[in-house]
Amino acid sequence: MIYKTQGTCSSAIMFDVIDNKLSNVRFEGGCNGNLQGIGRLVEGMDIDEVISRIEGVHCGPKPTSCPDQLARALKQYKAQQH
Repeated sequence: MIYKTQGTCSSAIMFDVIDNKLSNVRFEGGCNGNLQGIGRLVEGMDIDEVISRIEGVHCGPKPTSCPDQLARALKQYKAQQH
């Protein structure tokens, strides 16, 4: 899936879901090292677990963050599957 982010330095998140597990998470733009780290940390995790851990994370005064945008992307993915 490709998710266009809002309110963050990254402009898009790409990922795959296999058997409800997150795979191949890639961010376009943003803080490259931090976002690679997030991608590696969530690799193979159940998407519901990822959502519960990172939803609502803020970046400074912004009401969202790259992790929060990933949670939103996963929620959108889930909604499209049902």
